[in-house]
Order: sequence, then C-alpha cells, then structure tokens
Amino acid sequence: MRCPTQQRPSHESEDFAKPKSSGRVSSVLVLGIDPGTIHLGWGVVERRGPKLVHIGHGVIHARPSESLSDRLAVIAAELERVIAEHRPALGSVEQLFFHKDPQAAAKLGHARGVVLLSLARAGVPLREHAPARIKRTLTGNGRAEKSQVAQMVSAILGIREALPPDASDALAIAITELRLDPLTPQVVQKPRRTRSKTLPPHVTRLVRAP
Repeated sequence: MRCPTQQRPSHESEDFAKPKSSGRVSSVLVLGIDPGTIHLGWGVVERRGPKLVHIGHGVIHARPSESLSDRLAVIAAELERVIAEHRPALGSVEQLFFHKDPQAAAKLGHARGVVLLSLARAGVPLREHAPARIKRTLTGNGRAEKSQVAQMVSAILGIREALPPDASDALAIAITELRLDPLTPQVVQKPRRTRSKTLPPHVTRLVRAP
C-alpha cells in the first residue's frame, strides 16, 4: 500500500480534512491506519447512529533518504499528533499477511510496531482485520481490486475529491471496523478522556516487571 511519490519539503502530516467536533453520546470515532516506513496513511471515521461520517484523513511522509530509525521517529511523532488531535475511541489496522519480499515484510513490521506503540501510549485499543475481510466489507468481494475498494470508500463517505491511496486504504480499515465489529458499540458507552503521553497501567506493569 504505497502512494505515488509526492514532492514535499517537510515531514509534516498532509491533512486533507480538519477534525470536526463530535461530542454526541451515540457516536464512536475510529482511526484507521495504513502503516508504511515512508508514507503512512490515516483516516478517521465516526459512526453517528446508522451513519458513517468522514472526519479527516491524511498521509504522513518521511524522506526516503533518511535512515530507517529516523523515518520511524518522524512517523511516530506525527502519528501521535494525529491521535491527540482526533482522540479516537479505537485504532484499526490491517492484519499481517504473507509477503514474498522478506525485506519489505521486515520494514512493514517496523512500521506496525510504531503504530501499535503510539496507540498503546495514548491508551487507544487496537483492532485488526484481514485484507480479504476489508475488501469484502467494502465491495462484497474478498478479492476486489484496490480501485474498487477506493471507489466504495468515496461513495460510502461522500468524498468527491480524489483520495491518496494510503489515506483511502486507512479509511477502508476504519469503515470495516465500524461496520463489522460487534464489540465496537460497547466503546460508545465509555466517555472519552484526555490522552496523556504516560503509558497505560497494564503497559507500565510490563515495563517495570523484572
């Protein structure tokens, strides 16, 4: 899941839609993430009753010329900013799948690690969905082409402008979470709290364990 090369002078996250205030009792906000070590897509979707509402999306860019560790640091910082700004109730990513290129698989694993750590530090629960499940949820076909999934994302959320592939993938993951997971409604009853950069208690215990 990579987007075409874009000439950008900085590491800033490319925000295509600003966050909207929610505060509705019967709503739940999900952050979908498409991991990558150069381009990381994110998309925020809110369920308001039976409706799915597009809140925001973007692509975090890191310079290919930088070391892997520096790129991961950039992505982590920007992703934490996105999480703090939107305060999602849930984070959702695609499950790991078999990759023919071991090096590419390793890099994807590094990117996923950054995502998992950033969500854990913010106290945001994580859900994962298989690629076929995402395609089937959006199109009814578990082997659908990426272009078909992208078309359905735009149709479901009422987005008219062209979406960057990475952001479109992230929105598809968020839509899948809100449409399929039977546990998602339980999160609605939990009031949102201000996220802190301190580790959640269960993570702190693991870190401090001998």
